[in-house]
Order: sequence, then C-alpha cells, then structure tokens
Amino acid sequence: MLFKHPELLWALLLLLIPIFIHLFQLRRFKKTPFTNVRILKKVVAESRKSNSIKKWLLLFTRLLLLTALIVAFAQPFIPGKSALKSNEIVIYLDNSLSMQAKMGTGTLLENMVQEILKFVPKENVFTLFSNDKIYREVRIGDIKNDLLALPYSNNQLQLKEIYLKAKTLFSKTEGTRKDLVLISDFQKSINSTILDSLPDIHRHFIKSTPKNLGNISIDTVFVNARSSENLDLKSILTTNTEVDNTPISLYNGDQLIAKTSVTFNKNKKGEVIFTVPANEIINGKISISDAGLNYDNQLYFNLAKPDKIKVLSIGDADNDYLRRIFDEEVFQYSNLSLKSLDYSLLESQNLIILNELNSVPTALQNALQAFKNTGGSFVVVPSGQANLENYNSFLTGLLNTVIISSVKEDRKISQIAFAHPLYRNVFEKEVTNFQYPSVNSFYGIKSALPKILSYQSGDPFLVGDNGTYLFTASIAKENSNFLNSPLIVPTLYNMGMASLKIPKIYEMIGNKTTVDIPVNLTKDRILKVSQKDFEFIPYQQSFANKTTLTFDDYPGFAGIYHITDEGKAIKNISFNFPREESQLHYMDLNELDAGSRNDNVASLFQNLEKDNSINELWKWFVILALAFIFIEVLIQKFLK
Repeated sequence: MLFKHPELLWALLLLLIPIFIHLFQLRRFKKTPFTNVRILKKVVAESRKSNSIKKWLLLFTRLLLLTALIVAFAQPFIPGKSALKSNEIVIYLDNSLSMQAKMGTGTLLENMVQEILKFVPKENVFTLFSNDKIYREVRIGDIKNDLLALPYSNNQLQLKEIYLKAKTLFSKTEGTRKDLVLISDFQKSINSTILDSLPDIHRHFIKSTPKNLGNISIDTVFVNARSSENLDLKSILTTNTEVDNTPISLYNGDQLIAKTSVTFNKNKKGEVIFTVPANEIINGKISISDAGLNYDNQLYFNLAKPDKIKVLSIGDADNDYLRRIFDEEVFQYSNLSLKSLDYSLLESQNLIILNELNSVPTALQNALQAFKNTGGSFVVVPSGQANLENYNSFLTGLLNTVIISSVKEDRKISQIAFAHPLYRNVFEKEVTNFQYPSVNSFYGIKSALPKILSYQSGDPFLVGDNGTYLFTASIAKENSNFLNSPLIVPTLYNMGMASLKIPKIYEMIGNKTTVDIPVNLTKDRILKVSQKDFEFIPYQQSFANKTTLTFDDYPGFAGIYHITDEGKAIKNISFNFPREESQLHYMDLNELDAGSRNDNVASLFQNLEKDNSINELWKWFVILALAFIFIEVLIQKFLK
C-alpha cells in the first residue's frame, strides 16, 4: 500500500495527546472506611471498575478514529503492476489478404476493427500500424473512419519486420512500460524463427482464425499449346479441403466465353484447359466462386498480338541460320551489308548482330555506342580474319574488352553457365553428357563480362550481360560446328527475346516488373496506366526504339490496366495478387515468446487496464472512521 500524501502521516504523532490526557485523568482513590455502610462500599468499588474500562475503550476508539482520518487524508492506494510507470502501446493490425476469411457476419479484419473501436479506451493514446500504413500517437476517435475503410494489402509483413518496425515506433525513454499488441491470423508464411529483438517490450498476441474454412485458389494460367488457329490455356487450381469439383468460368471483358468444371486429385490440385482463338485479343478473367478467400477467386490475364522484335544483322557472311532462328511470327529480321547499311535504321532496331565483319568502321562504332546508350542490344561475331587493332579500339570503348591473341588450335565448348539469364529456363537440369561443339581457332580476350559458354581450358567462347554479347571465335562452318549444335537456337533466340521485354500474360502485384513498349516518346509525352477512375504514371525511361516501364509499388489492386499514350490505349497489362496466403496454414502461438495470448481485444485491454489501474483506499478509511464514531456513541450510551 502506498500513499499519495505520505507527509500527512506525521500527524499520527498527534495520537500521543489523547494518550497523555487519559493518563493525567487517572486518579488514586483513598479508602475511607465507613462503620455502617458495608453495602455502599461494594457498589462504589464496582462503579469505579466499570468507569475505568469505559475510559480505556473510549481511548482506543478515539485513537483508531483519528488514525483512520489521518490515513484517509494521506490517500492510500494499491497500484497495479505498471500503474506507477508511463505506458506506451503500439498495435499491429494485420490487413493482409488472408484476413478476408469469413467469420460470422464479417471478415476477420472487419471483426477485429470493430473490437478495436469498441474496447480500446477512448482516452488512451497509442500508435497503430498495418502492413502499409502508420497512425502515430492517436486516440481511437481520430482514426475511426480510417480503420473502417482500411483496405486489404498484399504486403504481408514477416514477424521479424513487425518487431523491427514496432521498435522504431516506441520511444527511447527508459522506465516506461512498452506494450506491443499483435492482431493477426498468424499464417505460417510469417517467419517466426528469429532472435528476440524486443527484450524490454511486452508482447501480446490476439489470434483470430476462421474455423474449418475451405478455400479454393486459382494459382496460375499459362499458354500450354499453340497452333496457327487456336491456343490452349491451362489453369491450375488448389484447395485446402475435400472438394470433388467446382465450376470455373472464362471471360473476355464482361462476356462469358467458356464455362466448365475442375476436378481435384488426391493432392488437392486441379487443372482445366480452355481453347481460344490464336489471333484474338482477349482481356481475360478466370473466375470461380467459393466461401473462402475472395482475392484468389479471380485471375486476370491478357492475350494480344505481340509486337515483333526488330533484329538486324550486318555483314556479308551466311545469315540463313539467323533467318531461321528469328522467325517471322515473333521477329522482324533483316540483313544488310556494310556497303548498303543505312545508319538511320539502327536506332529503331532492338537487336543488332555484327556478323563476321573483318573490321568495324568508325562511323558504325559511334552509331553502336549511341545505340547501346539508348538501351539497344547487340551481338558481336568476329571474323576469322578480324583486324585485331580495329576490333580492340571498338571493343575497349564499348565492352571494356581487349583481344589479346589469336589462337590456332582445336577447342571444345564444354562449359555452360546454366544460371545465366540466357539459359535460365532452357535446361531441366545441368547436362554433363552433352555433344559439345568445337572450334578450330579462337581469340584470347581479357574482359570483365561474365562467361556464358567456355572451352575446356576455361577460356571464354561467349561472354556478355545486359544486352551486350561477344563471341570469341568465328562461328562460320569453316571454323566451327556451333551452327549445327543444339545450343545455337536457345542462345541467339533468347538474345533476341531479351532485347525487348514483352509483357507476360499477367504480372504479380508487389514484384518489380519491367515492360518494354515499342513507342518512341517525344520530350513532353509520357505513358500513363489507368483502370476505371484510377490512374498513375509508372517510372519510365524513353529510348530511341522503345520506352521501358517499371512497376513496383503500383498498382495495388488486381485487374486489367490500360497503358495509354495521350489518352489513346496502346496496350493492356494484367496484375494479380500473389497466392502465398491461400493455403490458410496457421502458426502455434505457444511457439512464440509472448506476455499474453488472447482470443479477443476485450480481454487484453481489460488486463492492461487492470495493470495500469490504481485502487484508492481512502474511502474505506473514511467509512472506518465513521464506524468508530458510531462505536463511541454506543459506548457512551450503553456502558455506564
């Protein structure tokens, strides 16, 4: 028990006054014998004894009365665990996509918001943050409307990120009690295997999860097969419960163009194939209906006639293999000799191949430097009789590479950089028993460019990165059998495909996405991206032959977006939410270090209020003083 005014307890010394008064009032009586009044003596003796007891009782009653009054004025109280400390509260409210799960009449997020509005004391000052918003030092009335309109976010913070972010939101004041409240469904995707980074912060977990919720998710869709007339779209679905089949629909815009049902196997996976016209532009949406999460019931995609990639080879050497690799369906291929080369055509190309040139004219070197600076890609295939001095002046400035020597000996091309972007999706596994191509002669080089293909000796055959590539040997039939090797097709084809980043049929929100649009913008023109009433300008970089768009933080909602140039739609692009949260696997909170684990907001804040409360006792001492007054009255009245 503590006192608000402990200095008043010095008044207890005043209790000595009634004690002294009582002692001074005690008298010594002399015995006076009376010869004929024996009975009167007995009565007087008994009266004296009764009077002495009454005085002692009155003394104790008055002492207790004064003590109770003095203690009452000192205002005694019993504090809670943290009542004598200043208190800071930081609340994390999970608004990730999995909080869309239904529970009762609302979703998990809606129910948690209602509990926060109802049970967090209105006078409390706290800080609240979600996966993408922060409300610092507010009262519940300040953010009521914001919480009611809080959108779902695909940016699910990991537990380590939550702790680190919360740590920055607490003050550095020592001696304060810090409470971190985590309100979430605690999916297993949240990484809990971390070191305790909050040793001085009390953590309270409020877990809200649906019971026996079944969810079906559309995981992906891709082009499975293509013919001249039709293409097959394959969609893969998963479920976390036992489901025989479920209806699935395909839309082009708002028009339903196909409907079927998908059957799930023992692994709870299902597949369905839609056949659509190959040359038709489709703004597609695959849709299902289930009682689980809503965000994974739709998947948006686009099928459009792709822009042809412009490839130009320069040289008089055989280019039939290039014409076969860069087919007309995907590429716009052309070949020009040095004599007939129109330099104004270079800036409009996506990929330029220097095919077996003996030397590179200075004018072409300057044009290629400008082409590279504007984002163009090029490949250098040297001639077997290359002018090394000329090539070195060209390669030094453009690729920071020097040809050291010409080596006249047979070498096998036996080392493949499987992790290089050119071969990332080419091989199912690293091949060891490959029929390796060979060369009769090659050039030794000194270069910082990463190796893509190498000889047995480790010397590079092909180097390059970020759209610039250099072969160290002639690949003409007289010097190499590389043209007959299976490597030739994926190597050059992927060089061409990488020169213009064609949008996939859909992209994922939250991932960094780069798309090349074959539009040459003037100085004041910009590309915009819009959907209905929402419009934003992505980061963009304009080159002579294209404009590169980069998507990172935006958009934040799934759907089909229009890329517009001066109000005119030139291309559509689809974005979907990632599907990581669709499995509904939840963590065991007993595995986490926590001050308390709760099922609702009400019980937690009742406990916090109890810990911060002060139980004042002065009223009870006032009542006790009144009781002693009443006891004194009874003593005076009934004890004679």
